[in-house]
Amino acid sequence: MTRLLLSLGVTALLLTAGDAFAHADLASSDPASGATIAAAPAKISITFTEEVAPKLSTIEVLDPMGMRADDGAAQADDNDPKVLTVGLKSMGAGTYKVNWRAIATDDGHKTEGSYQFTVKP
Repeated sequence: MTRLLLSLGVTALLLTAGDAFAHADLASSDPASGATIAAAPAKISITFTEEVAPKLSTIEVLDPMGMRADDGAAQADDNDPKVLTVGLKSMGAGTYKVNWRAIATDDGHKTEGSYQFTVKP
């Protein structure tokens, strides 16, 4: 009986550990990763898998020459704390790289990544 209780306790800990160690990963983006779009967007929006701290999280957009194409600090979406946006400077045709870093509000864990999208000529 003791082994059964111990086994159930360990199983319960393992099942709840996933929530305790969750991270704010990229869930979706606009423009989407790998997308080819006809017109340059006015902003980049990234939706994360959990709430992020906007003052500690970043979105950086690089043009085809590696120069910054965003207009500065990422902003939180007023309607969804899982969404960050950043405005863009005037963009021409080419492939753009989006670098992001997110700090989760619940546990302070940092995640980061990047993706690309292309604006047609």
